[in-house]
Amino acid sequence: MTRSLDEVNQSVATEHKKTGFRKILAFLGPAYLVSVGYMDPGNWATDIAGGSQFGYSLLWVLLMSNLMALLLQSLSARLGIVTQRDLAQASRETYSKFINYILYFLAEIAIAACDLAEVLGMAIGINLLFDIPLIEGVLITVLDTFLLLFLINKGIRKMEAFIIVLVAIIGFSFIFEMIFAEPELDKVIYGLVPSIPSSAALYIAIGIIGATVMPHNLYLHSSLVQTRKFDRTPAGIKQALKYNFIDSTIALNLAFFVNAAILILAAATFYKNGMFEVAEIQDAHQFLEPLLGTKWAPILFAVALIAAGQSSTVTGTLAGQIVMEGYLNLRIQPWVRRIITRLIAIVPAVVVILIYGESVTGKLLILSQVILSLQLGFAIIPLIHFVSDKTKMKGFHISKTTQIAAWIIASIIVSLNAKLVYDEITSWLESSSNPTILWFTVVPLAFGFLGLLLYIVFKPFIARAKSNIENHSPHHLKLQYTPKETYTKKNIAISVDFSKADEAALNNAFELGGIDAQYTIIHIVETVGALMYGGNVDDHETTIDEKLLLEYKELLSNKGFKIETALGFGKPDSVIPKIINQGNFDILVMGTHGHTGLKDILFGTTVDKLRHKISIPLLIVK
Repeated sequence: MTRSLDEVNQSVATEHKKTGFRKILAFLGPAYLVSVGYMDPGNWATDIAGGSQFGYSLLWVLLMSNLMALLLQSLSARLGIVTQRDLAQASRETYSKFINYILYFLAEIAIAACDLAEVLGMAIGINLLFDIPLIEGVLITVLDTFLLLFLINKGIRKMEAFIIVLVAIIGFSFIFEMIFAEPELDKVIYGLVPSIPSSAALYIAIGIIGATVMPHNLYLHSSLVQTRKFDRTPAGIKQALKYNFIDSTIALNLAFFVNAAILILAAATFYKNGMFEVAEIQDAHQFLEPLLGTKWAPILFAVALIAAGQSSTVTGTLAGQIVMEGYLNLRIQPWVRRIITRLIAIVPAVVVILIYGESVTGKLLILSQVILSLQLGFAIIPLIHFVSDKTKMKGFHISKTTQIAAWIIASIIVSLNAKLVYDEITSWLESSSNPTILWFTVVPLAFGFLGLLLYIVFKPFIARAKSNIENHSPHHLKLQYTPKETYTKKNIAISVDFSKADEAALNNAFELGGIDAQYTIIHIVETVGALMYGGNVDDHETTIDEKLLLEYKELLSNKGFKIETALGFGKPDSVIPKIINQGNFDILVMGTHGHTGLKDILFGTTVDKLRHKISIPLLIVK
């Protein structure tokens, strides 16, 4: 199992920050990246629809959602800090391969739905500010694909700073919007009292919950907290948990302020003036100037919208990388991952806009948030199980009180979603001209997902977690080489990746050097954390890789070979040449999995790039 976001894993040192305030600053950051998902364009759509249709009456839903989010995000951070696993990795170790494929598919649907909201929000913001047609705005959003790649190469702290600036822009924009709108404070306070005015309000409320407590944020937070390098003693872990809770509390309360400001703005302008059907962001922008009497209101609104879309799209891509690497143990080129995610979002957006016009973007945004809400149970329930597990959490499991609170939240969300699904399917069956098709497609699918939900609820109670080491064990190696009278190679480097390809590489190397040569076994950790933090990373995968490398050395040394090891961090085609060119090697031997064509594009052609950067012969063994 590779480390989560290996490029940046444990890349931010916190140990040397002794004073309280500086220590807190060292830990601040991950929750801000998470919080942008709580103020993305999808939230805007649900908040505007809620405020314009029902005034201030759904403010309590935002407050409840924020409290839910705070608890769930703190559980997610706890999982990452204590176990050095993200939520997807923990699921992979607990459930069967088949179940993990389904959970992965559902997580990808949630991320695509989220990315759809970011695409539409960015496009609408560009359209409102620069009068560029919506379709062209959607296509322009492809360009921000490369912003993430630029930021992640600059390090996680630079990315966090970029996101915090965007969050500040959003926050300041709405402070001024509130000053312009002059909301009725007594009605704002009354809106915090729970009430559901109608069934339509329930749909909006579920959308708000889906837009606030986002499943991909749970995966993201459990990974981002691993970017901090701290003392792994019980006291150090306890301190990290405390500072990350402070980080989450500040960041998520800022997100609550933004969401509340949007809903209050809609209530104080549209609902107050009898404009109950303003669900489109474009309409909201259009009516702000005449209602508030200032040209700055719509400009600030559009600027904040672009900032929200841009910040959310960065974190959505990271979440996509985390679920793919965690569930499938599959790493592909970051730019390929980003483009795939963006295209999955752009294609439905373009098709819907072309067929139905720009007027349906609001409905599309709200639908994307309801899809997110429907997927929440499949992320929340495993998370609660994991952080309640005494063995997995090494004594840092959550208390019974917290477990009860977490299960209540999960029950509320799942119950609301079950009612929504039941109402929607019933409505389809009543209005459909051919309900038989629905009975044999949609209804069995719904029962299938219900069965999956029940499975992940009860499975951890009755089964043990799978073994967490899935690498190719060195004890499975079949070492077979034919001794010769003379050998020409005295100092041989061997690249290994703990797969079956190592066997051929080692045997061919021993054919070249025999028992008297000096061998250096090289392995490169290429997780997101390693790419961003280099040798400072200290995650689970690095620990496993170090252990396996030492096992290789011990096994081969016991057979009489002279073995040294070298562990590198980052991209193999960059790190291996540095190791080779700094040493005095005669040849580099490496195994290959035989990727060709499409696989080369997806996984990167390490061999092809490598051979141009080293000054010694390279032997490729299949």
